[in-house]
Amino acid sequence: MSQRRPSAPAGPTPLVHLIDDDRSVRAAVEDLLASVGLRVRAFGSVGEFLAAPREDAPGCLILDVRMPGQSGMDFHRQMGELGIPLPVIFITGHGDIAMGVEAMKNGALEFLTKPFRDQDLLDAIQRGVEQDRARRKEEDAIGELHQRWASLNTGEQAVIRGVVRGRLNKQIAADLGVSEITVKVRRAQIMRKMQAKTLVDLVRMYDRLQAS
Repeated sequence: MSQRRPSAPAGPTPLVHLIDDDRSVRAAVEDLLASVGLRVRAFGSVGEFLAAPREDAPGCLILDVRMPGQSGMDFHRQMGELGIPLPVIFITGHGDIAMGVEAMKNGALEFLTKPFRDQDLLDAIQRGVEQDRARRKEEDAIGELHQRWASLNTGEQAVIRGVVRGRLNKQIAADLGVSEITVKVRRAQIMRKMQAKTLVDLVRMYDRLQAS
């Protein structure tokens, strides 16, 4: 059966990271990914991976469980603290059910036991890349919202807080000690600066900002 190629990426070309202390495994995975047009950077240890500059591109991390020095499981638990949000695909020749369950509970995308089917790995990589691309898109959107919020002056920010609480213009005016006309003008400015088409859009934007 022929291998399914990952779908053509949108934006930066994805990059798959591989950490495995077994040179033959690294070579085999590199050859497999190259055969379907995927870029890969391979490392023999967690330390090598951390020492290397990381490219700003969507991707995922293929991680061996047991390695000299820091284990893959320990590194996976620390990735959040280190600011490394890459989806993780574990590969291991020494795994068991309990280890796989722990890895998945800690957020791993997949846990594959060697020898695994090439297609299973390729499918997991595609899911990981898509997941990371979605995360990056969401981060970009939140960053844009923060820029729009920062463009509001303090008076406009005060008005939007009243709006999302369901306060009427006259109530917001009384709360802020300004005229109702001033509140209406500020609301119009808010809609323009936040690029909100409707009040519902504006409230959703505010909620996303609060959650970020």
